[in-house]
Amino acid sequence: MMKFLLMMIFMIPLSFIKKSFWLNQFIYFMLFFMFFLNFSFSNMYMYISYNFGVDLLSFTMILLSLWICSLMILASESIFNKKNYYNFFMLMVLLLLISLFLTFSTLNLFIFYLFFEMSLIPTLILIIGWGYQPERIQAGMYLLFYTMVASLPMLFCIFMYYNKNNSLSFSYLNSEINSLIFYFCMNMVFFVKMPMYLVHLWLPKAHVEAPVSGSMILAGVMLKLGGYGMMRVLPIFIKINMKFSFYVISLSLMGGVLVSLICLRQSDMKSLIAYSSVAHMSMVLSGILTLNYWGLSGALGMMIAHGLCSSGLFCLVNITYERLMSRSLFLNKGLMNLIPSMSLWWFLLISSNMAAPASLNLLSEIMLINSLVSWSVLLMLVLMFLSFFSAVYSLYLYSYSQHGKIYSSSYSFSMGYFREYLLLFLHWVPLNLIILKSEFMVLW
Repeated sequence: MMKFLLMMIFMIPLSFIKKSFWLNQFIYFMLFFMFFLNFSFSNMYMYISYNFGVDLLSFTMILLSLWICSLMILASESIFNKKNYYNFFMLMVLLLLISLFLTFSTLNLFIFYLFFEMSLIPTLILIIGWGYQPERIQAGMYLLFYTMVASLPMLFCIFMYYNKNNSLSFSYLNSEINSLIFYFCMNMVFFVKMPMYLVHLWLPKAHVEAPVSGSMILAGVMLKLGGYGMMRVLPIFIKINMKFSFYVISLSLMGGVLVSLICLRQSDMKSLIAYSSVAHMSMVLSGILTLNYWGLSGALGMMIAHGLCSSGLFCLVNITYERLMSRSLFLNKGLMNLIPSMSLWWFLLISSNMAAPASLNLLSEIMLINSLVSWSVLLMLVLMFLSFFSAVYSLYLYSYSQHGKIYSSSYSFSMGYFREYLLLFLHWVPLNLIILKSEFMVLW
């Protein structure tokens, strides 16, 4: 693990080379493939060095982080063209990647907490530095205070648990605790990060104000930190979780249905995709809390699928925004007449978002529905609404943006650049090919 960490640290000087867009891009992809070649079906910790190591869960999360960070640079060429502090931008992406790599690969709960919080700082700088509306400062404050207020109790709980257990290694988190307050203090930061309904208000604000790279990393990886953290700490709370998880799952799924209805009232395309993330992650949270094999495997699959799909949709919105300078559904109409080839990508990614066949979303959703219905048959009704409205708001987004009368006369008639099609291709192809090797999700 240290060789990859050292490689990323030694990439820092590359961020300051002028006109190094494609060089950095190439090295990020090279890092991804070098890490990918170490793939193993072992569900034990492997490549252990200096308190860092990976099992299959953290391996897939690191792969997702490397892939999304490399695509962030590919999506952000406008920053390089405008010479908008792009060397500092490259440094922020790299620091974010390093903090995510260390978060997912550490074997210690305290070090996990440390880098979990550290990943917040580059994200905040991305939103405040390269966002394009004055409200970005308010969005940054929402993001910062939601996370920080929820995470301070977790720090106290970690110290208390160390005092009781004498170890914070993930392998030795076996001393169960039956305190409801302890359960909430430890897990609330993960509920906020997922985000669970009622503590989700920071997410639409942060997405709408963030640049495309900020939206991609938020949707692609940052929301997954909550799911990953819960999977690591829930062994401490098995008994209390069995008593109390019914309330959290019910609230989360009902919130998912309400958020799906909120999606139908959105006029901003970015806001609609951000709210749809809350609906999808409510199923992931519920699947993890069932504590059964199907639920955990389905949650892992959905985290990967949602990371690729949501990130791709934010790229599409940005491609449209760069031409029309608006994300409003009232102005973005009839796009099929202007860029029909881009409409194909809209269709492919939105169909994946509503869990159409061949996408990893479908497989994960089936696994999560299996898990939740086996846990309680009453959830079938809520899941029915959730799946139905998922299709409704996806079709709403597609039909409103692609069909209709062209409103604006100021639209650029560029048919799209090679870079943009490559970017969308690299989101969609893994999303629909991973299903061919989906056994890795049920092995961890």
